[in-house]
Amino acid sequence: MRERDNVDLIVVGAGIAGLTAALSAAAAGLRVVVLNKGPRWRADRGEQSTSTFYAQGGIAVVEPDNPEDSIDLHVSDTLAAGAGLTDVHATRPIIADGWPAITELVARGAEFDRDADGSFRRTREGGHSVRRIIHSGGDATGAQVQRALGQMMTASLNSALTCIDDAVVTDLLIADGTVVGAAYRTPDSGRVRVIYAPTVLLATGGAGHLYAATTNPAGATADGIALALRAGAHVADLEFIQFHPTMLYLPGARGRRTLISEAVRGEGGRLVDARGESVTAGIHPMGDLAPRDVVSRAVQASMQASGDDCVYLDISEVDDFERRFPTVTAGLRAAGIADGHVPQRIPVVPGAHYLCGGVVASPSGQTSVPGLLVAGEVARTGLHGANRLASNSLLEGLVMGRNAAGVAIRRTGLPVADVSPPEVEDRPAMDRKVLQDLMSGKVALARSAAGLAETAAALLAAPNRAMTTVGDLEDAALTLTARAVVAAALAREESRGCHSRVDFPALDALDGVATSRVFNFDGQTVRPIVEAVCV
Repeated sequence: MRERDNVDLIVVGAGIAGLTAALSAAAAGLRVVVLNKGPRWRADRGEQSTSTFYAQGGIAVVEPDNPEDSIDLHVSDTLAAGAGLTDVHATRPIIADGWPAITELVARGAEFDRDADGSFRRTREGGHSVRRIIHSGGDATGAQVQRALGQMMTASLNSALTCIDDAVVTDLLIADGTVVGAAYRTPDSGRVRVIYAPTVLLATGGAGHLYAATTNPAGATADGIALALRAGAHVADLEFIQFHPTMLYLPGARGRRTLISEAVRGEGGRLVDARGESVTAGIHPMGDLAPRDVVSRAVQASMQASGDDCVYLDISEVDDFERRFPTVTAGLRAAGIADGHVPQRIPVVPGAHYLCGGVVASPSGQTSVPGLLVAGEVARTGLHGANRLASNSLLEGLVMGRNAAGVAIRRTGLPVADVSPPEVEDRPAMDRKVLQDLMSGKVALARSAAGLAETAAALLAAPNRAMTTVGDLEDAALTLTARAVVAAALAREESRGCHSRVDFPALDALDGVATSRVFNFDGQTVRPIVEAVCV
């Protein structure tokens, strides 16, 4: 009989959701393994592997003693931003659990900016009625969260809590329709290794590298979506990919680009064209602080009308910009935009930023496949609907990480079947640059049936490729996920939130009820299986 590696919980991913789940489960006595696609956490590393690290604005959370705010108001703002597809039954518990989750995060070493009286400093971002965003280091909230969780993880490593770095998951192990483990590879071994557990949590982040330019780190290649689809899980709302309206514009640049935090506009920044005229005037009552889908389309419309390659973020009214936004300032200097002081107008364009949909899950992370949990950006709980409210993402990752640990605790001790390590088969994988250019041109802020059909046909014709390298596995994940995104975008014949169809510019007002179409993967095609009504 061959020796088995058995644990109680496998966590795939090492951002806010994954590390929160791992630490919480380990604290309850579970044996936990974290499979981290990136290198071992080090604060001084120039490029980090998680999207958590690059989050700037902060965490949206209602403080119990804030008379200006309430759970009801935060829920209302979230529903408004979600354009009719936010699920209130999932949203309320996630938002309500925000404060206990923040309290635990602070206990784990995270430090947030505070006023002289010790209270959290708060800022405001697009779609929020009040200042409820807590932040760290001005605009380095994600880096602070990653540091705190990464340091605690390192300090907590022992025989019961381990982290395998540079580990790429190739498949989830399935027995009788239940996930029972994960297969992975590391650079020091060409062979596939297997770990068994009654519960596997995917906390792999998003899919920004479906596009030529994104605010996401290099590892955001839709790995979790593809793993879940191949395991038989359901996905929904993949057509809703949020483009952040203020990504730094650099001519011809590809890959990850610097994000200019929405908090800049919360502190007085204004979007203007080359002539200094407002980009959002008359577009929305909240102006530059309208929801992101509204502002991104306003930026695009301004660029189309003027023929310019970008618009500008005017920061002349932002007090002490370089002190308040040191992360943005460092990014501008690294890009050669700010040799000395930051210019009063920063060139910006919309950029692929956040996947609002994902693997269908409850607020506790449970999916349609027993044993498989998801948390963070890879999950579709219904919190984000058709457009994510700013700074709800770190909140969701934090709360769902804690919730997923609770599910894993309850599943501890369940029997786990023995499954042989699968061979990593050849998989359809389009050339990444070709895929990104197609998605950027046909499946970005403006979509049409013709462009989507052209992209779908090209993706379907992607050749099979041997899965030899990490890049091969990532390209296969991007190809499968792109097929699902395009299928969802073709099925939604309306414009709603992040999804804009030039051939169907209006909302589908059928009975005033918005629906989400749920998809799965049958090994050959991504196909719709059911419509879910959001109430």
